[in-house]
Amino acid sequence: MTRVEELQDIATQVRRDIIRMTNAVMSGHPGGSLGCADFLTALYFDIMDIETEKFDIDGKNEDLFFLSNGHISPLLYSVLARRGYFPVSELATFRILNTRLQGHPTNADGLPGIRMASGSLGQGVSVAVGAALSKKMNNDPKLVYVLTGDGELQEGQIWEALMYAAHNKVDNLIMTIDYNKVQIDGTLDEVLSLGNLKDKLTAFGWDVVEMQGNEMSDVLDKIKLAQTRTGKAKPVAILMHTLMGYGVDFMAGTNKWHGLAPNAEQAEAALSQLKETLGDY
Repeated sequence: MTRVEELQDIATQVRRDIIRMTNAVMSGHPGGSLGCADFLTALYFDIMDIETEKFDIDGKNEDLFFLSNGHISPLLYSVLARRGYFPVSELATFRILNTRLQGHPTNADGLPGIRMASGSLGQGVSVAVGAALSKKMNNDPKLVYVLTGDGELQEGQIWEALMYAAHNKVDNLIMTIDYNKVQIDGTLDEVLSLGNLKDKLTAFGWDVVEMQGNEMSDVLDKIKLAQTRTGKAKPVAILMHTLMGYGVDFMAGTNKWHGLAPNAEQAEAALSQLKETLGDY
């Protein structure tokens, strides 16, 4: 089995986790979670230099990841658990009152792997810029990664952070945008068009890489390409083309499943399309 196939199997199991977690409590955001599963699997299982057994909030001398679009928490929780940050069995507590796996990630309860509370959209890039600057000040050579949604780019704070990062040459930062072109109320063009996003990012002083986010081999290649662009006086952006709901035919490509959990029948149909590869929790 090739490395790409191994990662694809992990991503498939992560998608099973997402379906089961959201179905169990009939709440959550499966659409974007499914769409970004390949990216986050590649990042945590192949790309980043991380410490899983002794999690430290400061993350010195290791790569950092921040999830800005915190509503896709089922994906982050599954990947963190599967990577060994906390027991996979804890996924069964998703969105249950007073557990550590709340609907949006929070670091108040010390959940390993979580370094910021997110879900109030627009803030994660600013936090990532600060973390990247901190690494520079401390002569820490590791990188900072942040994932944001394309609909989230309608928040003004994002663009302030983009300007600030470029002006201050924050070149140890890689921002990935989930460019699925849909959000909770419809398509980007219907709600608030972003225009030519690549040109805008370039005009803001960022080095831009485009990636097919649901093709594991391209995900690996383009993240590694982005890494080679760091350290050159510009922050790096990955424009990641994905399909919301990827992996489940009736969820794919529609905003309907942005924040709608599958019922028992729908969950069964979805799971029938996703092979159990690592064992369900």
